[in-house]
This record gives sequence, structure tokens and C-alpha cells, in this order.
Amino acid sequence: MEFAELIKTPRADNVALHRPFYPAVEGTLCLTGHHLIFSSRRQDNAEELWLLHSNIDSIEKSRFVGSLGTIIIKCKDLRIIQLDIPGMEECLNIASSIEALSTLDSVTLMYPFFYRPMFEIVEDGWRSFLPDQEFELLSSVTDEWRLSCINKEFSVCPSYPPVVIVPKSIDDEALRKVAMFRHGSRFPVLSYYHKKNGMVMMRSSQPLTGTNGRRCKEDEKLINATLRPGKRGYIIDTRSLNVAQQARAKGGGFEQEAHYPQWRRIHKCIERFHILQESLIKLVEACNDQSHNMDRWLSKLEASNWLTHIKEILTAACLAAQCIDREGASVLVHGTEGTDSTLQVTSLAQIILDPRCRTIHGFESLVVREWLQAGHPFQQRCAQSAYSNSKQKWEAPVFLLFLDCVWQILRQFPCSFEFNEQFLIMLFEHAYASQFGTFLGNNENERSKLKLPQKTMSLWSWVNRSEELSKFQNPLFEANSLVIWPSVAPQSLQLWEGVFLRWNRPSKFLDEAQEEMISIIRYNKELQAKVNALRRQLAEMETDERMQENL
Repeated sequence: MEFAELIKTPRADNVALHRPFYPAVEGTLCLTGHHLIFSSRRQDNAEELWLLHSNIDSIEKSRFVGSLGTIIIKCKDLRIIQLDIPGMEECLNIASSIEALSTLDSVTLMYPFFYRPMFEIVEDGWRSFLPDQEFELLSSVTDEWRLSCINKEFSVCPSYPPVVIVPKSIDDEALRKVAMFRHGSRFPVLSYYHKKNGMVMMRSSQPLTGTNGRRCKEDEKLINATLRPGKRGYIIDTRSLNVAQQARAKGGGFEQEAHYPQWRRIHKCIERFHILQESLIKLVEACNDQSHNMDRWLSKLEASNWLTHIKEILTAACLAAQCIDREGASVLVHGTEGTDSTLQVTSLAQIILDPRCRTIHGFESLVVREWLQAGHPFQQRCAQSAYSNSKQKWEAPVFLLFLDCVWQILRQFPCSFEFNEQFLIMLFEHAYASQFGTFLGNNENERSKLKLPQKTMSLWSWVNRSEELSKFQNPLFEANSLVIWPSVAPQSLQLWEGVFLRWNRPSKFLDEAQEEMISIIRYNKELQAKVNALRRQLAEMETDERMQENL
């Protein structure tokens, strides 16, 4: 298919661009196969807007005033722009062209397959975070685990990577039997090893116990292989007990205590799919409400339940971290499929426990390991954002909720993260629409079939260049080797303004507020350093006095 066939009117002059808190700009609008490009005509302040068609969530055609037509474009990154286009035919043509170009069915027609970088490629991001590199770090502290290639050619589990880390005592034949006992063949694999005490966190999907209480001895052996002698473990099920029990009628279920006597099962309900998508839609609607009525705003914010979902996810992650670090117990996390709430919990628990995950490179590794390689279906979940008018299928802001939870922790521990808020916002934007192939596909199997490493550029190849990294570095960062325990009290959780309100207020205001916050924290740090220096001087003086007395 030629993109030219979908572009009825490639160019329109005298188009007016309207955005909140910016003056209207007049210029030329051009449509290409992948971009909407607006270029202003003002010589004193030339401006260009490049918008990926894949970033467009919905398009609305307003009624005409004379020969002037209006198009309202709502984007997946939550911005809204308005275009006033002269000529009824031109306006209708442009609207239908944008609609067609923003809803292409074939993944291979998307921009990452056509994008050619203008920068020098220093690092191949597709090879930056391979499983064998992660296993090398693990094998330097323990020899109880092995790399299994059982899923080579994706023959055992279609949503797992070709290589997984499993207990050394469990052979591949046993893994095949366990895979048949788990939903979608997602058998338990290593997610995190806690160096402090040797405890581990594993993740999987639900067991297929069914109404007959089916069991699998190989599954029991695999999970028990992670326990120390005389120790108990915890199974954190991200469904309510009622939902887990209902799953048995469909062939699913949960681990029976009689067959897993050394494990205690805890249910921590985290919502899924349409409930989360509706929550996002309600939140964005509340944020765009310009009525300025305080009661209305607070009521709408509460009705969205967004911060409630944040609290539920963080609570489950803190529980997993507490079991590992304070209880000295290993943990298995799963929900139904093990591709959504499970990954939110395992990745957030690692941010709490592991200082490496709070660095830029470590966080990138976490996203690759716990989201991309672990089989989170980005293509399905991020197909729509908050404005789409089409019927929901598998869309859900699972990854955005994870990033929001990370931002909540970053806000509470502003000096413990090497990256800043802009880094998280950048990941949100690229998960929904990007020139890079990193977030295309639903799992490693699909990415392999699409030959993404050969045909597209990795996001990490661009981000990890020194000139880009500097934009995402936190100036307040001081390496903190401790476990950090975020507060999940309602008073401690805030709306992520950087995502949900950034298009609804002047950017200058945000920049000034951020600079002021940074200067205050810097001043406090300098003050603390001076206090510590004075304490050291006093201690030295006291030591000198004692020495004089002894003489």
C-alpha cells in the first residue's frame, strides 16, 4: 500500500494552530505518510510542530463557519490541538486522511520501520540488556541458578523470551511439565535475587488447578527449590480471593495449601483492563475540566479512582519487598496471565530493594527485563489512550500506572534516583507512539518475527547518548545503597502533574516551579553539609582537648 493513496490533500496554507496557553499561530500544514507537520509563517518566531500519526488518539470535525473548518486532534500523550483550515473540501480531506493514517492495521507500516536516525549510533540498544549479561551478574553472587534455553524458538511459552533463569536443581523436562500446569505456559522464573540475604522473587501466571484441584509435583518442586531449609515463602496473588476462586471454574485457580504447605498465600487485589482504562479516561476528563470549581474537581478526581489504583499497586510492591528484606522469605508473584499487575509488583519491589534499579542504566535494564522480555503486551495495552472513541478491547494504562508509581517514590526520595521526572515522561510517550521499535509487538516472539532488531532502531541507542542522557539526569542524585520504603498513605500520594496537567498550564510556570524546588533541596543539602562539617570540627576539638588533658 502506498501512503499517497490515503493522503487526499497533502498541503494546506493559512491554517491556524490553537493550543492552550499559547497564542494562535498561522502557517502551513503538510501531511506525510507518518507525520502531521505544521510550520508557522512568522519570520520573527518560526515554529514547527511534528506530530506522529500514531500519536493521534481521536480526531473530531467541528461544524463549519463559512468556508472555515475546524479539526480537533486529541493525542495519546494527552495534548489537544485545534486546526482551523480554510475550505470545506480541504478540511474534510485532511480529517479523513489523518484518520486513515492514524489507524493503520499493519505494524510494518508504522514509522519505526521507515525511520532513519540522523545521529551517530554509538551503542546498539537491542544488545544492551541481554539475559546472559544479567545472569553473569547473578552468577557472581550465587551458583544456585542456571540459564535455560528451553524456550528456544518460543516453543514452550510464546510470551516468554528464549532464555530464562530457573533453579539449577530443576531440569528442562520438569519445566515442560510445569509449563503445562500454568496459564499460557508461563512457569515460575527468577525475577530478582536479593544479595543481602539470598532471598528471591519469582513470577509466573496462575496454576491450572481447576475445580478438581489438579496438582503438579514438578511445579511444587520448582517453587520449593527457592526456599532455604526451615524457611517459609509467600505467594502474592494480585487478584482478590473471590476472583481467584471464580477462576477455578474456567480451569485456572491458585496454589492449594495442602500441596504447598511451606507457602503462605496473600491476596492483594489490583484492578485490570477496562477498569483501569475507564479510570484513565475519567482522570483526564477531570484534568481537562476548566470550570475551576474546587468541589467538582475533587469529586471528579476521587471518582476516577486513579490514586486508589496507585495505592493498591504500591502496597502490593511494598509487601513483596518487606517479605524479602525484613521477613527473610522468598516470594512468588502472579495474577491470572502474569503479564500486567504481576510485572507492576515485581518491578516496583526491585526499585524499593535494589539501588541499581534507581540508576538510569539499571532502570532501563528493569524495563527490558520485567516488561519487554517478560511479555507485557505493549501493542495491545497502548493501542488507545484516554480520548479514543473506538470500542475498548485489551487497552489498559498498566505501564503508565507503573511509571506513576515510580514518580511517587521519586518524589518521596528525590536524591535517591539518578534519573528525573522527564525520563519517566519520555518512556510514557514512547510506549504509546515512537520512531523507535522498542515498544512494538506484544512479546519477544512477535518482535523476533517482525525482525525489529534488524529493521528498526532501539530507543536505548538514542537515550544513552551523552547529549541526551544529560537531559534525564537528576542533579540532586546521591547514590543510596539502602532499601527505601515509600509511604502509601493517601496524604503521601499526589496527582502526577507532569503528565496529566502539563498541557493545561504554561510550560514556563512548570519550569520555574521545578527550578525553585531544586534550588530549595540544594540549599538544604548545602546546609546539611555545613552542619556535618561543624560536627566533625567539634568532635576533633573534643578529641584534641582530651589528648591535652592526658598529656
